[in-house]
Amino acid sequence: MKLFVRQSEIGGTLSASPSKSYTHRAMVLGLLGKGTSRLDNVLLGGDTLATLGAVRKLGGTVTFEAERCVIEGGRLECPDDVIDTENSGTTIRIIAGIASLLPCHTVLTGDDSIRRRPMQPLISALRELGVECYSTRGNGLAPLVVRGPNTGGETHIPGDISSQFISSLLISSPLKEVDTDIHITTELKSRPYVEITMDMMSRFGVQCSESKNTFHVPGGQSYRAQDYVVPGDFSSAAFPLAAGALTGEATVTNLDPKDRQGDRSFVDILKRFGAEVRQGEGMVSVGSGRLRGMEIDLADAPDLFPIVAVVATQAKGVSTIINAEHVRYKESDRIASTVKFLTDMGAQIEERKDGCVIHGSCRLKGTQVEPLGDHRILMAAAVAGLVAEGETIIGDGDCFKISYPSFVRDMARIGASIEVH
Repeated sequence: MKLFVRQSEIGGTLSASPSKSYTHRAMVLGLLGKGTSRLDNVLLGGDTLATLGAVRKLGGTVTFEAERCVIEGGRLECPDDVIDTENSGTTIRIIAGIASLLPCHTVLTGDDSIRRRPMQPLISALRELGVECYSTRGNGLAPLVVRGPNTGGETHIPGDISSQFISSLLISSPLKEVDTDIHITTELKSRPYVEITMDMMSRFGVQCSESKNTFHVPGGQSYRAQDYVVPGDFSSAAFPLAAGALTGEATVTNLDPKDRQGDRSFVDILKRFGAEVRQGEGMVSVGSGRLRGMEIDLADAPDLFPIVAVVATQAKGVSTIINAEHVRYKESDRIASTVKFLTDMGAQIEERKDGCVIHGSCRLKGTQVEPLGDHRILMAAAVAGLVAEGETIIGDGDCFKISYPSFVRDMARIGASIEVH
């Protein structure tokens, strides 16, 4: 399938897509919580459906009441088959931690992208906790074999590759008999995702704490089932809001400005660029303005890299995106992927180790883009296509369904000339 995009003027209002980050965690904690968890406004995209599949294989009972996801949890079971996490890095990493609690071998795999993404830091950390954990190919990559028991104690993990490693260790640690100390050996990037994990753990009845470079999780705790409403997703909202900043105006509702999501910083980034931004009760409205180049630090919001770069191409002057080196370990090397598609569209952009430099404003031209199966590259290229001359044709035309299943429908609703064929 391919996505076809032409120049458009945006105008309209959308409700934010449900948060992928919160949906993953709610599903997993529903598995671990004793009783019935009723989850409303869950995201049913490719990644979260992979998590739901893992929940079922590990003993959770999943049903749906209209649009509500109901999970009966509290009893982990050894899976009777390989767990396929498909394209979801969050799933394979968090589920590896849960599998470490079981006295049996669990095999975790995924698609080509997942089998290229780093897992060695988590493998090493689990081994420190007494877990048998190894890569079947001996290269620190999936497929993985995990066998508990996880005896707790102390472990070490870098903080600059993926916050998902830390979330995995945090979520699994309360269910052990002894306390666990997780020592962070480098600067912690993507901190808001760890804060989301800790907040969700607290909502489901367990506690942990953080001191200097260490997370302490008391053992002997148990999760309790909860009723929970997943909030709107700032990560997905970034795409229509960016479109509003570039060509017209877009309003997105169901966004909590006090949410812990790191990608809520995109609203402030657009303000600093010079877009017209208005915020009200649970809504953000963004209109086009005279955009100016600037420096953007994405250490805590790496998923924003592709769409921030697109906005920067239309800003006058030099824009520099820094502290985003960890975005190279996503579905694609997002720094290289972003630089390539924007260069192909005519942007003056230079790749750097931890980001890029963009000389704007750039006159973009429609071209063919291969997003390499990366949903955020596809959606960023589609937004760029709204201001490019001619037609932009994007391959892997439905990979947006991984995180934002209603992306094409939502963008068309606010005036984008966008179609999937």
